[in-house]
Amino acid sequence: MFESIPIQEITKQTGITVRTLRYYDQIGLLIPSARTQGKHRMYSDEDLKKLQQIQFLKSLGFSLQEISDMLKNREWNWSTSLKNQLDYVLNEQKRLRQIESALRELLHSIALEGETSWTVIQKLIQLSGSEPALRQAFRNQMFEDREKELLSLLPNMNSDDPDSLEWIALLGQLKRHMKDGPKSSEVQRIVGRMDEKRLETFKDEDTFIEKLWDIRNSPDLSEQMGLYPIEQELLELMGQAFDIYTARKEQQPEQEEGS
Repeated sequence: MFESIPIQEITKQTGITVRTLRYYDQIGLLIPSARTQGKHRMYSDEDLKKLQQIQFLKSLGFSLQEISDMLKNREWNWSTSLKNQLDYVLNEQKRLRQIESALRELLHSIALEGETSWTVIQKLIQLSGSEPALRQAFRNQMFEDREKELLSLLPNMNSDDPDSLEWIALLGQLKRHMKDGPKSSEVQRIVGRMDEKRLETFKDEDTFIEKLWDIRNSPDLSEQMGLYPIEQELLELMGQAFDIYTARKEQQPEQEEGS
């Protein structure tokens, strides 16, 4: 005689619901070793061990049908099954990372644009449509090897690093103050912080920044390089505001000398 464990006790020990145990019974995955006269399911220690095996294999991502086949076949090729499952998990991780990246990019785009609309989504569709190989070929053509290392320091729309997030926030602020004009104190404050960040990251790299700015001001070249699409009106405001900011900055030493 084996020790009979009622279904309620199995539920208490494992946390598996009565409904799930009944379903396993219905599909033949885990048939209880006995039933009471009232037809209540009773489980043996062996049944409990099998249930633990089922839950373990389920936690590895195997389907109930796969688990059933594994437990029934004594000559099952475990190495092949585990390798295939590992490949599946790695591919799923890659797919989920791509989804995560797309979600971050969309959230950051909304923060930049200040709105949720199909216009924002269309920009991302446009960006994702460009071929990585073509983008890389364009970068190889436009930048020297030393400059290509600097490209990794540029803000990234699908990154959560503090520098990228601040650049996105600054661009979003600038967009919201477009009507104020390039001379406004708020726009000048924003481009002042942008200039500080430029110097923090790309000090003495004026040639690289000028080349990048020329590409950014060309919709076609920006698309070939895989840059996030920024409307020309905002780029023009930024350029005008930087010219004013730079001119005022250059005048400050002269005023200090004359004072």
